[in-house]
Amino acid sequence: MNLAARAAAGGFFLRTGPFVFHVRSSMPAVTSGVALLYADHPVTDAAEFADFRVSVSPASGVRRYWRPQAIFRCDGFQPFKPLPAAQALPFLEWGMNWAIAEHAHQFLIIHAAAVERDGRVAILPGLSGSGKSTLCAALALRGWRLFTDELTLISLHDSAISPLVRPVSLKNESIEVIRRFPGATLSDPAEDTAKGTVALMKPPVESVRRADERALPAWIVFPRFGRMETTRLEPRSKAETFIELANNSFNYHVHGRRGFELLAGIIERCACLSLTFNDLEPAIALLDGLAERSRAAA
Repeated sequence: MNLAARAAAGGFFLRTGPFVFHVRSSMPAVTSGVALLYADHPVTDAAEFADFRVSVSPASGVRRYWRPQAIFRCDGFQPFKPLPAAQALPFLEWGMNWAIAEHAHQFLIIHAAAVERDGRVAILPGLSGSGKSTLCAALALRGWRLFTDELTLISLHDSAISPLVRPVSLKNESIEVIRRFPGATLSDPAEDTAKGTVALMKPPVESVRRADERALPAWIVFPRFGRMETTRLEPRSKAETFIELANNSFNYHVHGRRGFELLAGIIERCACLSLTFNDLEPAIALLDGLAERSRAAA
């Protein structure tokens, strides 16, 4: 039975990084999307422990036929209002992100992308529209190992980052930009979402294969896309970086002093930088150069 059929039947158990999700949906947009995007992930039908049991199902009653809607549930709980059925696939991804951010307090969770090269992780925080996910996708297709495009999971014990290798969410113009990269595989776009048009990029096979390999952070790079800007990489204040990362954490407040000391230690150890760019190619070249210099200095 293929992945789409398994999702529609009893569901399947999906391992992604440190979490196991039980995923179930009968909606064609979800089943076909999951079959495409998670084809390389470890999955099983066998009953096992699941950190989260998630589903996306069609709304009942008249909503099955008139302006159909999708409902996301996690462990039987419905945390969001229904969305249009055409947005069911990204709804699943947003819901999975919510489940981790709300419950996985064994990590300090930063709203940031993360990629790795030569055993060193670059954390890429950024607000919506900063180009964070687009840059993350491009780097993952150019030899960097994808960790995450959304939730950076930092160990409370040793500061290592755990990969959370899942599809990269791309919006609007970024979709066609990344589609042109060799090796990129994208889902069908979902239009008119709260974030505009959204498509999901399948993670590279090598990143999925190495999803259990943690690594320590070496760089914290704040990307900012601007059409009229000059592409440049500049040092950034560590104090400013601390404030921004604390503000971008989903659960910094949960960990109190422990979270403060962990974040302070990471920032002290990492190079803190701002990357302003108007084109992906020179931005990738700057980060490749950063990694090369670090490798040469090691």
